[in-house]
Amino acid sequence: MKALIGNDWDQVLEPYFDSDEYHKLHEFLKHEYATKKIFPDMYHIFTAFKLTSFQDTKVVILGQDPYHNPGQANGMSFSVEPGIKLPPSLVNIYKELYDDVGAQPVNHGYLKKWADQGVLLLNAVLTVPYGQANGHQGKGWELVTDGAIKALSKRGRCVFILWGRFAQNKLPLIDEEHNTVIKSAHPSPFSANRGFFGSRPFSRCNQALAEYGESPIDWQLPAEV
Repeated sequence: MKALIGNDWDQVLEPYFDSDEYHKLHEFLKHEYATKKIFPDMYHIFTAFKLTSFQDTKVVILGQDPYHNPGQANGMSFSVEPGIKLPPSLVNIYKELYDDVGAQPVNHGYLKKWADQGVLLLNAVLTVPYGQANGHQGKGWELVTDGAIKALSKRGRCVFILWGRFAQNKLPLIDEEHNTVIKSAHPSPFSANRGFFGSRPFSRCNQALAEYGESPIDWQLPAEV
């Protein structure tokens, strides 16, 4: 087995990485990276999995696909590289974070501290062409990321945070008897006022973790990275 990630996710996802569909995706991506601007760079495609092992994952925050403008995508859903202007959805996440648990907003969008505590910042599609939101949807990534969701669901005692219709379409993959699902509108400016603000996902997540006997997430991000 080729170690694409470097932790226990390689074994969990081996059936998908060995599939014909993944090999087709791999060939497609080789051509895409050779001929277009694709984000994130190929060395950061699996960052979410590398930072948060299968065993250590307590929470999943599910996004759609990476940011599609230069310098933003870093392989973690909703996260951007230090020094990059905060995307509007992340600004709204910080507002709700403050209202919910009192975490002070910071002037960067680098969410690695969450990943280090067991929050898998997973996009359903792991690559995107420059300027083409969801441009790689249906090319094969869903096989891998759906497989990750199903594996965590089967293991149980995981909190899935699903913002918006796209994320909530993954509900059939999750066993809600043995896991916790927290869902609301998306934090995008187009929908945040329709149920994201006031949904208190961060405190509800920590409450669920406490019921599982797990340590809570410290949602406060460092002022500087």
